[in-house]
Amino acid sequence: MGDAGEGLIDAESRISERMEELERGRVERRHQDVRNPEQQQALESLRLARAELGRQRAFTVHERRVAMITDAIAEIDRRIAAIAVS
Repeated sequence: MGDAGEGLIDAESRISERMEELERGRVERRHQDVRNPEQQQALESLRLARAELGRQRAFTVHERRVAMITDAIAEIDRRIAAIAVS
């Protein structure tokens, strides 16, 4: 019984630590300084578009379409970099 009890206490301790870590993350996200909400929205939109194009590229077999998607992803990466710099 002693080993099982120690394992349960360890598991509860890890769960408690994880919950505290998640709460700290929530607090930090709430307190982030969003200087330009339009810029943040544009950045998030570009990230979502990039993720969608990456998914499409993974399932596309036609080489010309893959090239087009790759070019589009490169353009999105350039735009993300331009926003990140400003």
